Amino acid sequence: MSAAILEVRGLIKDFGGLRAIDGVSLSVSEGEIAALIGPNGAGKTTFFNCVTGIYLPTEGEITLDAGRGEKKRLNGLKPNQITALGMARTFQNIRLFGKMTALENVMVGRHPRTRAGILGAIFRGPKTRAEERETVEKSHWLLKLVGLGSVLNEAAANLPYGAQRRLEIARALATEPALLLLDEPAAGMNPQETVELEALIRKIRAELGVSIFLI
Repeated sequence: MSAAILEVRGLIKDFGGLRAIDGVSLSVSEGEIAALIGPNGAGKTTFFNCVTGIYLPTEGEITLDAGRGEKKRLNGLKPNQITALGMARTFQNIRLFGKMTALENVMVGRHPRTRAGILGAIFRGPKTRAEERETVEKSHWLLKLVGLGSVLNEAAANLPYGAQRRLEIARALATEPALLLLDEPAAGMNPQETVELEALIRKIRAELGVSIFLI
């Protein structure tokens, strides 16, 4: 049995007098495709928000072992810190930069894995230019992976709904996660798009070795 990449123990989240999550414990194994199932209003997105640092849990412990050293406790970390440790997510409501191209949206996702600082961006030395080329190449490759290689220069807002969903997944993958969280990725899709999404999720696990946890 594979080791757990994500472990959640006794998670509680209160909003004033309302308890949205009440003592949830679960784990996601390395290389697994796992799903969190429940009716609307059950707290699934709230759970994801706690795991990814958007909400601070009231009680409980969340740990991530992304194969980049020792197991890390996520409680209290900011979303960008959690991303750097190897976890990425998409949202139930698509959050793309509509006026930017598909390629530019994915390049934004590469930011946590770039090393050039402010001075590098200003003076654009050889290392910075090489990193920019690498960012473009990897972003283009990810667009091809999700089936959007032919629309890399299209504005995100002009893409069909299903393509926007795949673009958001590509941008999340640009952070090089070990664990990818997908918040209702098939919401609003027609049956054919849903079948294609399922195939893409399996492809991501097979080709990138990414563990996937979805609602």
